[in-house]
Order: sequence, then structure tokens, then C-alpha cells
Amino acid sequence: MLRTAIASISAITILLGLVACAPSLTPATAPTVSVAEDTIVIDVRSSEEYATGHLEGSLLLDLNSGDLANALPTLDPDVEYLVYCRSGNRAGQAAALMEQAGISDVTNLGSVEDAAAATGLPITTR
Repeated sequence: MLRTAIASISAITILLGLVACAPSLTPATAPTVSVAEDTIVIDVRSSEEYATGHLEGSLLLDLNSGDLANALPTLDPDVEYLVYCRSGNRAGQAAALMEQAGISDVTNLGSVEDAAAATGLPITTR
């Protein structure tokens, strides 16, 4: 019983130590991504999520509804694309789909907040 308690406490202590040392993205530490005039920023969330706040000038192509898949044949493979969502998961899936379609310059910016921090683009509801 005592061994189990000590092992549990040790595991929790190690886990907390690792979490405390993990870097977090803040506006000061977030990587910056330059947004050129011809860069296309894509939000792959739902229209409801988009309405709550999106990067100014972003294009809504909902991954889950098939909007992105339907748009793939029309996307210019020679343009830079920046993709984001709520957490980075759907953006990662979208980037993989885009790369499979022959688009090589795709960056997953993660969440809308991370994307705003990285690009300097404001979040808007318009």
C-alpha cells in the first residue's frame, strides 16, 4: 500500500514537473508567420464557429462539411496557404489533404488564437 502511494506521488510529481517545463505559446513566444499579399488563410471550422470570430480576410472552407474537399481542385498549387481551426486538429487534417492534392506550401497554424498570434492578423466577427 505504501509502495503504491509513493509510486503514485512520484509519478504525479514527475508529470507536474514536465508540464511546468513545457513551453507555452504567448504573443511574445509564438512563431511569426509572414502573410504575403497572395497568401491564402483558410479557416476549416464550421460556419457557426467562424461567426464567433475568425482571422480578418480568411476564407471559410469547412473541413467536416466537405467544403475543403470540394474546393481542392480549384486551389492554386503554387500559392502559400495558412490553415487554422479551433485546436489545430482539423487544420492538420486539412493540411494533409491539401498536400495529397499537390499543394506543397501549407502551414498548420493551430487554433484561431495561435493563428492570430503567429500572423498578427486580427480576429473579427465581420
